[in-house]
Amino acid sequence: MAKYIFVTGGVTSSLGKGIIAASLAKLLQARGLRVTIQKFDPYINVDPGTLNPYEHGECFVTEDGAETDLDLGHYERFLNIHTSQKNNVTTGRIYQTVINKERAGDFLGKTVQVVPHITDEIKRRMQLIGKDGQYDIVLTELGGTVGDIESLPFIEAVRQLQWELPEEDVMVVHLTLVPYLRAAKELKTKPTQHSVKMLSETGVHPDVIVCRTEEPLNNDIKRKIALFCNVKVDAVIEAMDASTIYEVPLLMLREKLDLYCLKKLNIKEFGEPHLDKWKLFLDKLKYPKAKVTIGLIGKYVELQDAYKSILESFIHAGAINEVKVQVVNVHSEFITKENVAEKLEGLDGLLVAPGFGLRGIEGKIIAVQYAREQGLPFFGICLGMQMAVIEYGRNVLGLTDAHSTEMDANTSHAVINMMEEQKKIKMMGGTMRLGAYPCDIVEGSLAHKVYGDVQITERHRHRYEFNNDYLDMYEKAGMVMSGKNADTGLVEIIELPNHPFFIGVQYHPELKSTVERPAPLFVGFIGAAKKYNETKSALISSLLQREMA
Repeated sequence: MAKYIFVTGGVTSSLGKGIIAASLAKLLQARGLRVTIQKFDPYINVDPGTLNPYEHGECFVTEDGAETDLDLGHYERFLNIHTSQKNNVTTGRIYQTVINKERAGDFLGKTVQVVPHITDEIKRRMQLIGKDGQYDIVLTELGGTVGDIESLPFIEAVRQLQWELPEEDVMVVHLTLVPYLRAAKELKTKPTQHSVKMLSETGVHPDVIVCRTEEPLNNDIKRKIALFCNVKVDAVIEAMDASTIYEVPLLMLREKLDLYCLKKLNIKEFGEPHLDKWKLFLDKLKYPKAKVTIGLIGKYVELQDAYKSILESFIHAGAINEVKVQVVNVHSEFITKENVAEKLEGLDGLLVAPGFGLRGIEGKIIAVQYAREQGLPFFGICLGMQMAVIEYGRNVLGLTDAHSTEMDANTSHAVINMMEEQKKIKMMGGTMRLGAYPCDIVEGSLAHKVYGDVQITERHRHRYEFNNDYLDMYEKAGMVMSGKNADTGLVEIIELPNHPFFIGVQYHPELKSTVERPAPLFVGFIGAAKKYNETKSALISSLLQREMA
């Protein structure tokens, strides 16, 4: 049976429970333990699949096609493992399960209540992933903040598990804030005290308190928190702001968070942490040899979390290429033919991001045309690939009204059309092509060079696809369909051979990028941007030398 660590948060949201949970899991994994993480979210949506990116950030998709919270992306990037449907549970899913059981008569006419029926289902889900003997430790991050009404059933479930399971099999890590008041030049512990008090009033007492802070916690501050929150001094962990989230595991290692947890869980057999690859990655990340500037053309650029996996993939690929990737957000809604050169000036590469709906589409198409004609390295993901197809149809094939039926149902040239299996579906959530699917790659293509293989598997999240009725027309005009699904004929990858780097993919390669296994397409794209930058710099230097001569 696995042991369980629950990570809760207090004082305020966005303190970084997901990063702390992932960092602790990374340290335990590095010591040779089998670890996984799951996220319990308090909202009533069944999953984030129908949530607006402005509401919730990106929707992360797992190998088995689950639409999940973006924190699962952090878990995968840190642990280099695949998560699944079991790793993310919402209040909506809990209630849906209980209501279905009630309708089926499973409760034999009893009154169905939050306690015990909802909490029993929460406990069942919390322990489900740890019952098959696959893991030594299961970390569970509880979404929301202690004191939220919607979080109470989850906290109550943890209280019951603390009572039901052996004391050495369950523990609670509580993340709080120790703010620094600059006017008084003091760190204040009162918010942490109140947060722990509020948690304790529910019957759950933290074993470890992790304190998010801008300034170092001295021993007096730690002793004060320990005294008033009724924990050992060693259980008060400093979590200083870091320059990158990937530093946090090393900060937690220095604070001995993992050792304290192992002691509390009575785990005596573990090794020294093996973090050589992690430290090498951090060295390359912190000390790059060059810089490239990438334009991110999107519709949700106001909220960085909307493109979280893409931004993290740039970090992974930048480290491999030993360059700092500076991302410039460009809102596609404000790109026109008149200002596109000005908007994209100084870029070394252009990524057109995924999205849904009509808004900002024409700006994306104009940006793709600019990259194609100017020889600027281009990378299109999902909708970005579809925009490249539409742009090529309009400006190369002469199909002036080429479009996607998602945006224009009456277009006479639907080069992007709804997938056949999607046409009869009326529901929204969980109905797209989701999860990992195989793709066959054409030998000798750019995709083959990037992946180093002719058979790959990548994750999908889409309803629309390239219309194969136009396949011959596009191929005769020079566009290479270098990747296809063998079973359906779905075009997965498009590219232009007479271009420094021009590739679009229907899937989402950013979802599988990790610190130890960066996404090959991002590595190739950043490598092309680096080469483009070097060529541009050499040309400018040559011109300056001529002028001086």
